[in-house]
Amino acid sequence: MKTSSSTGLYWFRHDLRLDDQPVLGNLATRCDKLLLVFCIDNDWFKPTTLSTARMGHHRQQFLYESLQALNQQLDRHHQTLLIVTGDPVTEIDQLIRAYQVDVLGVADYPGFDERCQLSALRQQHLQLPVLTGHNNSLFTPGSLPFSVDDMPDKFSPFRHKVEKHATPAQPCAPVALLPPPPVALQTDWSALPLYHGNSTNYQGGEKAGQKQLKYYFFENHLISRYKETRNGLEGWDYSSKFSAWLANGALSARRIFAELKRYEAQHGANESTYWLYFELLWREFFWWLQIKHGHHWFLSGGIQRKQPDKSLIKDTLASWQSGTTDNDYINACMHQLNATGYMSNRARQWAASYLVNELGQDWRYGAAYFEQQLIDYDVGANWGNWQYLAGVGSDPRGLRHFNIEKQAQMYDPTGAFRNLWG
Repeated sequence: MKTSSSTGLYWFRHDLRLDDQPVLGNLATRCDKLLLVFCIDNDWFKPTTLSTARMGHHRQQFLYESLQALNQQLDRHHQTLLIVTGDPVTEIDQLIRAYQVDVLGVADYPGFDERCQLSALRQQHLQLPVLTGHNNSLFTPGSLPFSVDDMPDKFSPFRHKVEKHATPAQPCAPVALLPPPPVALQTDWSALPLYHGNSTNYQGGEKAGQKQLKYYFFENHLISRYKETRNGLEGWDYSSKFSAWLANGALSARRIFAELKRYEAQHGANESTYWLYFELLWREFFWWLQIKHGHHWFLSGGIQRKQPDKSLIKDTLASWQSGTTDNDYINACMHQLNATGYMSNRARQWAASYLVNELGQDWRYGAAYFEQQLIDYDVGANWGNWQYLAGVGSDPRGLRHFNIEKQAQMYDPTGAFRNLWG
C-alpha cells in the first residue's frame, strides 16, 4: 500500500499511441499523478550543416494530426497531452523540477540525438528512477541472437540468425488506466510551431494507423499480393503505407506483426505475407545497426569508414531537389516528393542512385533532403538506405548504380507515372 503520493512523467517521443505501451503502462501503476509530455524541438526547423531542416511541412502536419489524435485518446482517460517547445533536455528537466517528479518514463529509441538527450537528462537527475523499454521495435537487445555491438553489418546474416533464433514478442494491450495530471494542464494548440491545414491521404494518429492496418490486411486482402505490387510508383494500394505511422509510433511494429500472423492464421500464408515481415526485418536491421555505429551513421564515410569520391555543387543539388534535372523520371520522382511528402521505395532508389552516380554528389545531402521532405522519415531506414546505395553502408556489393531508363521500362512501361509527375 502506498503511504505517500508520487508523481510520474511520461515523455512521448516516437510512440504516439496508447496501444503496445509497456513503459507507460508500468509507469501508470507506479504513481498517483502523471504528466504526459511531448516536446517540439526548435532545432527541427533550423537549417542543418547540410542546408536543410530536419522536418518539412508535410511531416509537421502529420505530427500535428498525430498529437491531436493522441490528446483526444487521453481525454477519454481524463488526461491531457502537455506539449512544450524548446530544447528537449531543458524542457523535461524544468518539468521534473517544477512538479517534483518522482519517476520518469520514456521509451528507448535508437536515434543518435535521442540517445544523447536521454543520457544528458539522466546526468542531471542521477537519483531519479527512469523506466525505459522497447516499444517500437520487433525485438529487444535481450531477444536478439547476438549483442548489438556484435551484430552483423550485412542484412542477410542478420536476417538468417534472427529468423532462426528469435520471434517478435506479443504486443501489449492498450493502456486502460491512467492517473490524473498533478494540476489542470492545457496546450495552446494554435501556438504550436507546426504547419497544418492541408488535406492528404495520410491522416495522423493511432486510429488512422489502425484503420489502414485493417484496410490493407482484412478488408481488401492486399497483403496477399504485396510482393507482386510493392514496386508500384503511384497510388495507395500497391504497398502497405504503414511507414508513416510506424515512424512516429502511432503504430507499433509488434502490432503489425501480430496482425500479420492473425491474417495468415485466418487466410493462409504466402510469399507476399512473408515479404512484409522481410521488410519489417530490414527496418529492424537498421534500427539496431545505427546504435552499433553511433555518429558514423551520418558521416560521409558511413559505417565502412571510407571516404567516397563525391563533392557538392549547389546548383546541381538544387536541380535534383526541385526536379529540374535532365532526366524526366527523376524529375517526376522529386515533383511527387515535394508535392506529397511521399515517394515509393522504387522511386527513392532511383532518385538516390541518380544523385550519387549520375550527378556525383555527396550522398548525405540527399539523405538530409529526404529527412526534410518525407512524411515517413525514419532515422534508421533513411540514412541506412542512403549509405547502402552510396557504397559506404551495409551493401556487400558496394555502390548501387541503377539504370534509370531500363528501370522505367520495367516499372513504368506506359509512362503513366512520368506523365503524371514529370
